[in-house]
Amino acid sequence: MIDMLKLLRFLKPYWWQVLVLLAATLGQVYATLQLPALMADIINNGIVPGNMDKIWQDGWIMLAVVIFSALTAFISSYFSAKIGAYFSRDLRAAVFAKVLAFNMTDLKDYSTASLITRTTNDVSQIQMIITMILSLMLRAPLFCILGLVMAIQTAPEMSWIIVVGITAVVLSATIILIVVGPKFRIFQGLIDKVTLITRENLTGIKVVRAFNNEPVETKKFANTNEKLTKLLIFIDKILELQNPLINIIFNGTSLLCSWVGISLLNQDFAYLGNMTAFSEYVSFVMISFLMLSIMFVMLPRANVSANRINEVLKTKEKIHFPTKTKGIPSKVPSVEFKNVSFSYPGAVEKVLDNISFKAEAGKTTAFIGSTGSGKSTLINLVPRFYESTTGEILIDEINIRNFSRDDLMERIGLVAQRGILFAGTVTSNIKFGAPSATTEQVRKAADIAQATNFIEKLPGGFSAHIAQGGTNVSGGQKQRLSIARAICKNPDIFIFDDAFSALDMKTDAKLREALKPIVKSAVVLIVAQRVSTIKDADQIIVLDQGKMVGKGTHAELLKSCKIYQSIVKSQLSDAEWKKEIRD
Repeated sequence: MIDMLKLLRFLKPYWWQVLVLLAATLGQVYATLQLPALMADIINNGIVPGNMDKIWQDGWIMLAVVIFSALTAFISSYFSAKIGAYFSRDLRAAVFAKVLAFNMTDLKDYSTASLITRTTNDVSQIQMIITMILSLMLRAPLFCILGLVMAIQTAPEMSWIIVVGITAVVLSATIILIVVGPKFRIFQGLIDKVTLITRENLTGIKVVRAFNNEPVETKKFANTNEKLTKLLIFIDKILELQNPLINIIFNGTSLLCSWVGISLLNQDFAYLGNMTAFSEYVSFVMISFLMLSIMFVMLPRANVSANRINEVLKTKEKIHFPTKTKGIPSKVPSVEFKNVSFSYPGAVEKVLDNISFKAEAGKTTAFIGSTGSGKSTLINLVPRFYESTTGEILIDEINIRNFSRDDLMERIGLVAQRGILFAGTVTSNIKFGAPSATTEQVRKAADIAQATNFIEKLPGGFSAHIAQGGTNVSGGQKQRLSIARAICKNPDIFIFDDAFSALDMKTDAKLREALKPIVKSAVVLIVAQRVSTIKDADQIIVLDQGKMVGKGTHAELLKSCKIYQSIVKSQLSDAEWKKEIRD
C-alpha cells in the first residue's frame, strides 16, 4: 500500500473536486440510510394502525430523499470518473517525461517493453483502483459504520447477526487475498515478456522471415502466452469464488434475519417495521463489506503496478545537468577531449582509453577504426548520452558538465548511425529540431542532403506521409532526411555517426560537397567506415580497441599509421592502392 500512497500526490491539483466528491458521497450515504427508518415508521405508525395521512407524509419524504440520493450519487460517480481519468493522464505524462529524461545508461535498467507496459497497463490498473477508492473508500465505510449503528439502534436483539456476517466476509476475502496476492507481480512480469516478444518480432520481422524462423518465434511466444493464460485462469478462478461465497453469506444472513425476526414478531407484531429496517441495514452493511473486500483483493495488483511506476519515477538519473549553464561559452565553436576514458558501469575493460584531441570550427574531424574500436561511443559522449569515466570534455571551452541540458542539445545536430524518423510528414521530420523553420529553410536543407529529388517523387512531395520509424522509405532516404533534419537545425556542432553508410559513392560525394559552405563556422565530427567519406577531413583520428593510434590528415596517416594503412588498403584494389601510395 505504501507505493499506492506515494502516487496519491498526483491528486493534489484536484483537491477541490475531491472535496465535492466527498461531500456528495456523505450526502448520498446519509440520505440512503434514512430510507429504512422511514419505511419502518410507515409500517409501525401508518400501516399497522391504518393511518393514511402518516403513510402519505412519509411517502413524500421518501420520494424527496430518493431524488436527493440519486443526485448526489450522480455527482459522486461523475467526479470519481473525472478525477481518475485526470490522475491517470498526469501519471502517464510523468512517466513519459521521466523516461525522456533518461540517458542511455538509465535506459539499460529497463527494457523498452517494460517501459511501455508501465506507461499503459500499469497506469490503467492504478486508474481503476483510484476510481474505486474515490467512489467506494468513503461510501463503503460510512455505510458500514452508520448502517451498523442504526441497525443496533433499530433492533439490538438481532445485532449479533451482523457480527456473524461480517466475520464470514472478512475471512473469505483474507483467504482469497493470501492465495492470489503474490501472483500479481508474476502476472505483470509475464505481460512485460509478451510485449517484449511481440515488439521484438514486429521490429525484426524481415530477419525472422529471411531465416525462416517463424516456427521458433511462434513457439517462444506461445510458451509465454500459455504461462500468462494459465496464471490468469488461476487468478480468475480464485477471484470468481468470491461471488458465490458472498452470495452464500449474504443470503444466509438475510435468512437468519427473517428467521430471528419472525420469532420476535410472535411476541410483538409491532416489531415488523423494526425487523424490515434492520434487514435493510444489514443489506447495506454486507454490500459495503462486499465492495471493500473486492477492492482489497484488487489492491495488491494495483500496488504491484504502483511499485513498478514508482521504480521509474524515483530512478535517479546517473547523468545530472545544471539548471543553467555555468560560465560564458566561447563564440567560436569547438570540441576538445582531454585524457578522456570511458567504461560501461560494472565493466572492467575500458571502451575508450586516454583520448585527447581538439575539433575546431570550420574544420572536419573524422573517426575511423575497426568494428568495436569505440567510435560511436566516443561520439555519444559529446551530447552526454554517456558520461566519461575520467578526463574532461570541453565544448566551446566550457566543461560539458557545466552546460544545462537544453543549452547543450541546442548546440548539437546529431545524425545517428541508424536513421530514425517519426510518424508525420517529410516537412515535420525535417523541422523536428527547428519547429520555426521556414519552408525555404526546409527545402534548402533537403537540397543539401540530396533529398529533394526523391521527396518530389513521393505522393504529396514535402507533405508526403512518413510512417512510424520511416518504414515506407529506404535506408538511404532515411539517412538523407536525418541529415536534412540536422542541417535545418543549423547547430554549432554537426555529429555524423556513420550517417553516409547507406548512400552510394556519387550521392555521398555530392552531399559532402554541398555541406562545405554550411559548416564553415561549425564543428564537424564524422564517424565513418568508408575512407572515401573522410579522405578530405582536416583531421582523422584512428581508433583501435579504444585507444587513439593515429591522428592527422589522410596523407600523413598513410605514412605514419599502419592500422590506417591497412584500413585504406582493404577498401582499394591493388592498382588504386599503388596510386594512393604514389600520390
